[in-house]
Amino acid sequence: MNGLLETIRGHAASRPRQVALDPVVSAPVTWSELATQVADMASRFANEEHGARPHVLRLDHGIEEAVTELALLEARIPALSLPTFFTEEQARHAIATCGTESAYSSVSLPAPSRMPLGTARVTFTSGSTGTPKGVCLSASHMLAVAASVVEAVGAEHAGRHCALLPPGILLETVAGFFATMLAGGTYVCPPQAEAGLADPFRPDFAAMAQRLADWRITSLILVPEYLAGLVAVMERTGLRLPLLTLVAVGGARVPVDLLARARALGLPVRQGYGLTECGSVVSLERADEDVPGSAGRPLGHMKARIAPDGEILLEGEMFLGTIGEPREPGPLATGDIGRIDDDGRLWIEGRKSALIVTSFGRNISPEWVEAQLTAQPDIAQAMVHGDGLAAVEALLVPARADADLAAAVAAANAELPAYARVAGWREVAPFTPANGLLTGNGRLRRKAIEAAWLADKPRFFDELEAQTLRDRLRFLGIPQVRAGLAGTISRQTYIDYLHQAWHHVRHTVPLMQAARARLLDRPDLLAALDEYIEEETGHEEWILADIAAAGGDADAARVSDPAPATRAMVEHAYRAIEEGNPACFFGMVYVLESVSVALAQRGASAVAENLGLPPEAFTYLTSHGALDQDHMAFFAGLVNALESEGDRAAILRMAREMFGLFGGVFASIEMGDAPMEDKHVAA
Repeated sequence: MNGLLETIRGHAASRPRQVALDPVVSAPVTWSELATQVADMASRFANEEHGARPHVLRLDHGIEEAVTELALLEARIPALSLPTFFTEEQARHAIATCGTESAYSSVSLPAPSRMPLGTARVTFTSGSTGTPKGVCLSASHMLAVAASVVEAVGAEHAGRHCALLPPGILLETVAGFFATMLAGGTYVCPPQAEAGLADPFRPDFAAMAQRLADWRITSLILVPEYLAGLVAVMERTGLRLPLLTLVAVGGARVPVDLLARARALGLPVRQGYGLTECGSVVSLERADEDVPGSAGRPLGHMKARIAPDGEILLEGEMFLGTIGEPREPGPLATGDIGRIDDDGRLWIEGRKSALIVTSFGRNISPEWVEAQLTAQPDIAQAMVHGDGLAAVEALLVPARADADLAAAVAAANAELPAYARVAGWREVAPFTPANGLLTGNGRLRRKAIEAAWLADKPRFFDELEAQTLRDRLRFLGIPQVRAGLAGTISRQTYIDYLHQAWHHVRHTVPLMQAARARLLDRPDLLAALDEYIEEETGHEEWILADIAAAGGDADAARVSDPAPATRAMVEHAYRAIEEGNPACFFGMVYVLESVSVALAQRGASAVAENLGLPPEAFTYLTSHGALDQDHMAFFAGLVNALESEGDRAAILRMAREMFGLFGGVFASIEMGDAPMEDKHVAA
């Protein structure tokens, strides 16, 4: 197959001024411009000394990311694509395993020859263990998959395809980006925050739906969670997306009722199935079929059959192998259980390794039961377990503060046969990539979840997160908090927030000192407090500097009185430390530091962009947010080591109280008129 650059040049010759890349936030790139940019960058890459080592690619969606992808492919330099949500530890592991150049001086680089010959891309999935393997793919394989997608879908759908899946996810790269390039459509590649995905695992679906309408998007690739979020918004608001001609959904099994709800709203949803080893796409529903639950027929580059034990086996275009391990010849055993109907359609019925066998001898696919549970609006996430038990049980994450999980389980059970109904359930903290319980594309890491919640006694930090989740959800529902995270606040509102931050942050060290004075017989906690005191000293001055940089009066802030809600929060903290168990102070630490991480990661950049304020106006939020990410890891280790039930109860009680009191501080801030948002509607 010819390289993509040759195809791009063909488009440039026939439609030089048509838009090839639209980043939304800046000027689009035409086919003529794209051909030149890719050729120039590929030439520069070819003149550099890369050897066989891959080029690390870890960028947000946009022109730079897209052109770099294409240039590396043309220069025949392997790309090590790292999703932006990977932790630093995951990134280091991937880089070290590949033996590539990196910004991490501490990484030990093995010989680069461990990659199979012909590798064009190395993709690290989150994997089932803490040390996943890098899957190596050739250029011909990826382009063959992309061509099969175009053939199955039809070039008439090559309109305006929008990248919503996180950058670095193979499914979007191959079936979205490469396929759009082959078909001659426009690849809309905004930064994730612009599409409501500042946190891809907690999307702002209302913003996402509106952007898709504003940007005139015609095709998407989604995971089921994104589809569910869009459907819920469209049902609630009445918004419709009539320009969409294709919505491909993959990554996990899609509940049949969700497909029906989506299609009732006019969404042209097609369910698909794929694996990284197969270039991300194996099968896709046809547009002229309406067989809910089917994953469609295998595309032209693949063949599927079913093993005697029900496992799906695949043959055709495949990966080259993993780092240090060439692929074994023969069909690929997928680990997925399924069937092929008389019309050649593939049906996915669960994971082979996750099958539950009850003590009644019934085989149950947990994904089936989980799909019924998460179809309930009150359940955000679910993991079903119960191998060897009389009936299955579930770990549930509530979707909102007032979620009625008992009623939701009852509703799900009503749709299940008696042998598959959930007999018991437990409310737990969210499963995320950050805590190692979710893969990058939204799959449950079952063994890790079992280790965290089902083996022996859960760690106290996990229990703390679970038992305060509803308090956190109430806090995040406060209009001022939501506006701050979205960046839609006025400059005066931001300055008012800084005023109140100064009034409570200036008490941080005195509160620590008060707790320390009552914990002199606890050397384990004294050491932690001493470290916190050293780290936190002087942070209130950062806030005053931010007030000045934002155009406020720092001197006036210094002599002002705190708002009643702020005073109440601080006074409660002193009183709890002085009159109760002083270890309760760490409950306040948990709330303030976890909240500051969210404000720093999601709010600061959004506010800065909308208000046009300089970085100097956000030193407290951004610096404190980075510090608190490290603090939270330290904090988790500290509280997990606490054996006293009295200490744990005091910390939990203070955390729940502080979510309410800190929420009161935000709620007391007046909401001024925010600047009109520039929606960056593409021309």
